[in-house]
Amino acid sequence: MTSATELSHAVVSSEQWLAARKTLLLKEKELTRQRDEVSRLRRELPWEKVEKRYVFEGPDGKETLSDLFDGRSQLLVYHFMLAPGWAEGCKCCSFLADHFDASIVHLAQRDVTLVASSRAPLAEIDAFQKRMGWRFKWVSSFGSDFNFDYQVSSPQDEAPGLSAFYKDETDGEVFHTYSTYARGLDILIGAYNFLDFAPKGRDEDGLPWGMAWVRHHDRYEGQAKAAATCCHKEEARL
Repeated sequence: MTSATELSHAVVSSEQWLAARKTLLLKEKELTRQRDEVSRLRRELPWEKVEKRYVFEGPDGKETLSDLFDGRSQLLVYHFMLAPGWAEGCKCCSFLADHFDASIVHLAQRDVTLVASSRAPLAEIDAFQKRMGWRFKWVSSFGSDFNFDYQVSSPQDEAPGLSAFYKDETDGEVFHTYSTYARGLDILIGAYNFLDFAPKGRDEDGLPWGMAWVRHHDRYEGQAKAAATCCHKEEARL
């Protein structure tokens, strides 16, 4: 049976398909080279020394930013949208965080520590993390300027982001090397990368905004009411 989608899409011979695929492959290789070049330029960005002493609360008690490196020289902090008093964490951040646990052991082999940080008090973080079944380290920046200084919190709003830091092994000084937000986080979402290979892609064109379909992973089945969105402003932020 031929579907309407198949009828509206070009169907060709094997030889024609292979020729078209080879043409696209040239574009894919060009994109790969461009991504490699952007990654090189990212590594060459100047660093800024972290002068302020940030203190977090986590499963190991009070820790400074330096402590979060956990014996490694590189630290990635995911800025998870969970503000004080929220009933649950951002569903879009949760979509991304579903990819963390399996990555941590591999990142450690490359001298990288990954942690999440939110403004909510630790008890609120722990309750939501337990519900979601995650095991990655998640600390609270409650009461500190960390979120505000790294441009993921303001008096009016919260935003997701990722910040990278380097720790000098000789003197312990910490440097901020990179931060990214909104679509800059796209590459971290493995499910999206799979969808980009699927025939219909992300299939989001008819939605109010790109990630409107996303739910917490325990909310996809048997829920009449979708979780409230908390990242509707993200697509406008670069």
